[in-house]
Amino acid sequence: DMKTDLNLLLECLKYQMDCPLSQKDALITIYSICQQNSEASEYFREIGGLMFINDLAKSSAHCIVKEAALFTLGIIIESNVYCQQTLCTSALFEDLILFLVNKDSGVNLKRMSVYVILVLVSNNKNGQTYVRDTGCISLLLQLFRTTLSTSEKNLSDENTDPCYQLWSSVCSTLCACVNNPQNEDNQNICCSVFPYAKECLESCTEPGIVRPICSFLGLTVANNSYVQKYFVSIGGLDTLAKVLLELMHDSSLSLSSVKLAVVVTKTLDACITNNSAMGVVLAKYHTVSELLKLLSNETLSTGEKISIILTIGHCTEVCEENQCELLQNNGLPLMIQVLTESQDEELIKAATFVLQNCKQMTEQLSLKLYDNSLNVNSAEELDMQVRKSCLQDYWKKAEEILHRINLLEKEHDEERVQGGILGSSVANSEALKSHDVNPADPKKYTERAQKDVCCPQLTSKLNDQVLAPSVTSAPKKDETGNAMDAAFTRQTEQRNIPRSVTELQTDSVPQSLNINGKTACGK
Repeated sequence: DMKTDLNLLLECLKYQMDCPLSQKDALITIYSICQQNSEASEYFREIGGLMFINDLAKSSAHCIVKEAALFTLGIIIESNVYCQQTLCTSALFEDLILFLVNKDSGVNLKRMSVYVILVLVSNNKNGQTYVRDTGCISLLLQLFRTTLSTSEKNLSDENTDPCYQLWSSVCSTLCACVNNPQNEDNQNICCSVFPYAKECLESCTEPGIVRPICSFLGLTVANNSYVQKYFVSIGGLDTLAKVLLELMHDSSLSLSSVKLAVVVTKTLDACITNNSAMGVVLAKYHTVSELLKLLSNETLSTGEKISIILTIGHCTEVCEENQCELLQNNGLPLMIQVLTESQDEELIKAATFVLQNCKQMTEQLSLKLYDNSLNVNSAEELDMQVRKSCLQDYWKKAEEILHRINLLEKEHDEERVQGGILGSSVANSEALKSHDVNPADPKKYTERAQKDVCCPQLTSKLNDQVLAPSVTSAPKKDETGNAMDAAFTRQTEQRNIPRSVTELQTDSVPQSLNINGKTACGK
């Protein structure tokens, strides 16, 4: 039945060239059959339907047919990898460029063109190469910079604005150009718009602006030290730290602010994961203190906690200022509690990463504390001695916590020798042992967080008028058109391409990290 239907629908497309509404209806039905149906999409390719629709999108004089044809192409490409390979050619990218630069193209047609680019480059190294070699990525970057006006950056309801939707789709497509697989050449090209992205974050903290930009930034800097250094050099890390500060100082600290703060945190982490020395930039904004406050929020999922703790770990890995701030804000007892109370393996590893950093740090600083010279030869040296004396209390607290960690290790060793240790305690004690876990190599521990930071829901929500007929060239929408528009929106929401940094794990039971008398630290 499926094959018969597709054959009939293809014939309908061929013999209804003078009836755009009939062609649109046929395209709607084809897409509904092929959506998430690899077998149907492959069969439609075999009977020549894929190439016919491709030609129809270029040759039709009717805007509604062009839009419907491009959308149907995108659906089929996304449903079947062979269809993606068939259409992934420089010729198609050049055709899509023409749609984007044509002054007669409406916003909806441009959005459909961007959607096809998105599915061509998603999980496809060849597509990422074509988008660069044809100059298409440069055009996308131009749209990123020019699509939104100042007023549109402050929309109260971005879902109603077609220009915002186009811009959001462009952001999603740029994310796919640099990620999965990671493409360093495209990352190096995309960093050219970092100054504009930084300006947007400085002028607007609307979630609809911050989320797409953070997704784009996080993926573009990921595992690329050159791009990371450039972003830091233009003050991008400072801007992200200020945005986090603003969100955390929101008097109400609403749930949306908390979730957005986690998004910004993941982007910060992507910027310093491979260059922990850059974490010193964050010290002047007391980022570690803000992250500890964020970590105490009871609405966080386990995945969100992992991301925050890993960011703390990278901030404190080599920066003494951040290490000191962690101690000042009781960060170590908090990490110990997470370690001893959590049952999540990845959360345990993240907390162990931070504790291992701080264990090494407290050992080194306790030695420095007793090696300070008492000879003061200048006003500058006197000032330094005063500062050091102010920190002595914190170093002593750190030594006490280190002593507690060692006691816990000793207790667990004795219990293991006696053979009476419980399974859950084994997991926690083993995580505490520095010779069993090597957080000094954070790559393993950051894989999950990297995946979250670097996997945005690349397809933005499209508005209900995405395939609406042009005001000047077509009749009013009928019920079928409405059905297609709604289906288009559902499809973009359900796309099986990299997840958004805003799609945070919600299936875990939130855990309170408040210190209580029953923790290991309390003992």
